[in-house]
Amino acid sequence: MPDHAPQPVDRQLPTDEARDLISLVRDIAGREIAPKAAEEEDAGRFPREVFALLSESGLLGLPYSSEHGGGDQPYEVYLQVLEELAAARLTVGLGASVHTLSCHALASYGTKEQQAEHLPAMLGGGLLGAYCLSEPASGSDAASLSTKAVRDGDEWVLTGTKAWITHGGIADFYTVMARTGEEGPRGITAFLAPGDAVGLVAAAPERKMGLKGSPTAQINFDGVRLDGSRRIGEEGQGFAIALSALDSGRLGIAACAIGLAQAALDEAVAYATGRRQFGRPISDFQGLRFLLADMATQIEAGRALYLAAARLRDAGRPFAKQAAMAKLLCTDAAMKVTTDAVQVLGGYGYTADFPVERYMREAKVLQIVEGTNQIQRMVIARHLAGPETR
Repeated sequence: MPDHAPQPVDRQLPTDEARDLISLVRDIAGREIAPKAAEEEDAGRFPREVFALLSESGLLGLPYSSEHGGGDQPYEVYLQVLEELAAARLTVGLGASVHTLSCHALASYGTKEQQAEHLPAMLGGGLLGAYCLSEPASGSDAASLSTKAVRDGDEWVLTGTKAWITHGGIADFYTVMARTGEEGPRGITAFLAPGDAVGLVAAAPERKMGLKGSPTAQINFDGVRLDGSRRIGEEGQGFAIALSALDSGRLGIAACAIGLAQAALDEAVAYATGRRQFGRPISDFQGLRFLLADMATQIEAGRALYLAAARLRDAGRPFAKQAAMAKLLCTDAAMKVTTDAVQVLGGYGYTADFPVERYMREAKVLQIVEGTNQIQRMVIARHLAGPETR
């Protein structure tokens, strides 16, 4: 019987450097990430040593300037690195995406002095970041956030609670959106808070159906004092900074979703070609062959869409609509593909002896984070038909 073992994704990469980068990522994923993924997710263990290795290897600052320790890589390449990491373990791929998101404000809106002081450690110094926008009563309606920052002499004092914070409680720095002025989006300002700031306290991690190795927690700011130099951008610019970061972050989620879906497809193909019923591999049966074909098609379509959006971004062209489309399509595809992978494996797919049940549980959150897929549809519709009338 011919060998039908899944092969690595055949990627179209723009440079030899990018091809070497993907080879490095695959090596790290194969040696350090994938072999421990199931056991560590089951135990709820965050692989901090893996993130230290990624930082050492220059993989946590890929889309940023080399002037401050970044990798000078286009988003087209960076996102494919995320996809490879997420295929090995979503906790790692998503964590790298969130870290990149948390660096965006400073890298794009910080002063030269702020960037020189903080970015080298953030991009390649072993630090891990978190992004604080959502609150217990302010999720999709992010402009209604209530965490306050009040000026006190040369300092700012932050008070309030952020919710659903990936890396909450273990991050070394937090990019925080807080209200400094009027209600609504114009009264929000961005800040960079150190993880060990006095008064910054993480609640107990949320108990989740998936991604148990990735801590998600509320962060309480109880009179946290920040030096004035830790304000990013101008007062009142924070919401625009947040939206700018989310456009790019949505592409990260899309790439992670496709990585997860690819891992599920690979598992389904390996099982279907090896499992025999009625004297032949179950992959011979048309019902399963069509299922696998549909899964592969959804993955290829999602990959093409997120890469098209990334290339727009790399060219300096508007990409917000395409980012929302990619996030929507790729995460819906991940949910469908992982569910179908469980079906391919039948009863075995429902057990923890195979990873597809974990993939299915993990896929669900990707339809929620960084803007629910209902919000993505609203964003896309606004680009097509203009804002809603009130």
